[in-house]
Amino acid sequence: SVCLLMQVAMPCVLFAASPSELHLKGGTNAEMAPQIDYTVMVFKPIVEKFNFTFNCDIKRRGYYPQGGGEVVVQMSPVKELSPINLTERGTVTKIYGRAFVAGALPIKLAKDISAAAVRCIRREIRDLYINIQPVIEPDDQAVGTGSGIIIVAETSTGCLLAGSSLGKRGKNADKVGIEAAERLLQNLKHGGTVDDSLQDQLIIFMALAKGVSRVKSGPITLHTQTAIHFAEQLTKAKFTVTKSEEEDPSNDTYITECQGMGMINPKL
Repeated sequence: SVCLLMQVAMPCVLFAASPSELHLKGGTNAEMAPQIDYTVMVFKPIVEKFNFTFNCDIKRRGYYPQGGGEVVVQMSPVKELSPINLTERGTVTKIYGRAFVAGALPIKLAKDISAAAVRCIRREIRDLYINIQPVIEPDDQAVGTGSGIIIVAETSTGCLLAGSSLGKRGKNADKVGIEAAERLLQNLKHGGTVDDSLQDQLIIFMALAKGVSRVKSGPITLHTQTAIHFAEQLTKAKFTVTKSEEEDPSNDTYITECQGMGMINPKL
């Protein structure tokens, strides 16, 4: 997965001596990893709150089993990372996304995936326009055959929470769309500011940042518990997780607080 490669490389190149350009090859939309669309639409704008930016250019998409995708990431190093404070959810103001097909699959499949997702979300959220674009990936920008969807909810405080799903042989369009919609609704239900996929991806940056970061989320995933454990082993960062005091008792939310180690780039 190019997205997992990016996660491994990013903290290293942030503290390099000069700008870096990463050419990452593999699957861009694969199971058991964030889809590249998630990385660009959700991970990027949130992680840039740590006070750095990066450019992510999707040259070619690659699907299971061939892989073959290519993404170019450009980043400049920083002196230090700023802490983040993501504790106010706000209200959902927009819901948008993309349902895609590539290779031999027809655009009708993307339209059916999108329609199923919209129907599912409509049962819970009736007052917002839901804009999920069906797209067919150009043949020269995709390797192999694939389909899937990502749906993002944006809130009044700038939070981004998502639900996504991938198609595979024997899995019909409705199931793909509904799976992503239900995951999004699940992430909206807990009242946190990040979804269950982003939770663990922020831990390393919280550990390296200078100062106290606070993130409100739903139940802490095993991935996040593992990331916290190793971040504390490898850095001087200290994490605490406490149940959030909510006005609405049905909200199962937690505050992850981190006193970052304050990593300084000695090369800048």
